[in-house]
Amino acid sequence: MPEQGLTVYQENHLRVAFEHHAATLYGPMVQASRAHVVMLAEQGLVPAERAVRLLRGLETMRSDDPAALTYDGSVEDVYFTMEKRLAAAAGIDTSELDVQLARSRNDLDQGIFRMILRDQLAAVQDEVLATAGVLLDAADRYADVVVIGYTHRRPAQPTTVGHVLAGYAEALAGQARGYAALLDDLNVSPLGSCAFAGTDLDISSARVAELLGFDGLVVNSYEAVAGADHLMRVATVNAQALATGARFARTLMDWLSWQWVTTPPEFTQGSSIMPQKRNPVVFEHLVSMAGATAADAASVLNNVGAAWWEDSNNATTDVQARLWESNDRARRFFRLLGGVSARIEPLTPPSAAAIVATGATTTAATDALTASGVPFRGAHSLAGRLLREAEPEQWTVGMVLEAAAALGLPDVGEEAAKELIAAANDPARVLLRAQADGPGTAAVRRQVETLRGSVAESAEHLAGYRSRLAAAAGRLDDVVRERIAA
Repeated sequence: MPEQGLTVYQENHLRVAFEHHAATLYGPMVQASRAHVVMLAEQGLVPAERAVRLLRGLETMRSDDPAALTYDGSVEDVYFTMEKRLAAAAGIDTSELDVQLARSRNDLDQGIFRMILRDQLAAVQDEVLATAGVLLDAADRYADVVVIGYTHRRPAQPTTVGHVLAGYAEALAGQARGYAALLDDLNVSPLGSCAFAGTDLDISSARVAELLGFDGLVVNSYEAVAGADHLMRVATVNAQALATGARFARTLMDWLSWQWVTTPPEFTQGSSIMPQKRNPVVFEHLVSMAGATAADAASVLNNVGAAWWEDSNNATTDVQARLWESNDRARRFFRLLGGVSARIEPLTPPSAAAIVATGATTTAATDALTASGVPFRGAHSLAGRLLREAEPEQWTVGMVLEAAAALGLPDVGEEAAKELIAAANDPARVLLRAQADGPGTAAVRRQVETLRGSVAESAEHLAGYRSRLAAAAGRLDDVVRERIAA
């Protein structure tokens, strides 16, 4: 049964939506209203004294605790609650309010959603950049620690811890650029579009945008209200970033299981029955978080796709909870992944003999043989035949020459055979590889420096973005103070 005085719809939807949304929406709604009232006064659309009264009320509301707002059924949502609270704070009746003049719940919705999302995404971006920095530091430190690289869950080639970490750091650098582009695209104002067709009143949408830190206006008022591409992008960018992070987390989980790296104790949980056991469940949580973020993205895409191309709760209010939770989860995901990555150090990486025993060095051995003029396919067949006969450490020059003759490879001489054997038994040769994008120690450290530059550019972009928002907030504070004091 619904609470006394509430209808079934109020109890099972409006109350729930209010309790979930009020704490997030209220502050930006007050801020947007301050800018809107300033603009109305500057345009001469409300008398100065009425504007001052509204601005004083809004200043009072800035100290409200949004979490203390409760739903009592007297109004339907946070927007009307804000108006009711503004009337009380301004000492007027709700019938005397001008705050919604030349403004709809539709464009206000879209405007404050963008304000909320840009702040949340900037916080995610902070963690992406920090995690990238952690990975690059570790890649530089461990650029000479040789391990086995896997493909299809099978040993493939020798690589280094630094090479793998730098690879994921490059993915993070790309994601940082993606978040930066999303922040830029998101930071255009729909305010002034009203329901969707604007108004005949002489408003200044650009002034409201300026005071709220938007970089410009949505070009078309219908798109400003009906559009939801930016909401879908938020969901999918998070899902993409966390999916890649989850793959990296699973690789680290293997490294911990094989004791190639240490297990940071503060990221483990104990066993309920085995006192010696510490479980690195943080990696399981990271994979689960990525799955939940993908589910949120699917929910957003489904809801938006189920809506008409017009103002619709399916594509606005009903997807906000998914986006806010997605952003919070993404922020925590990268904080966790960066934290655990900062504490991981090499423990007992595989020995040279262990690497050789997996067959991971045979590609390098084949390449060494081709350098002496043997065709690749012939060299490949020779290495395969030798592996079937014995482990690389047992190969001799005689074995190589005999196998080469059997395969009809007369160009294989004694020196080529020696080079083949040396390459097959020395995985550390990979540290000297000159290829710019490869696992050679010097190459990885050059990669690290290049990626540091990319990360620094994204960090500079974010700092500039925040600086513009702070400057806009300062301008709004100044103009409100001036109007109230006049």
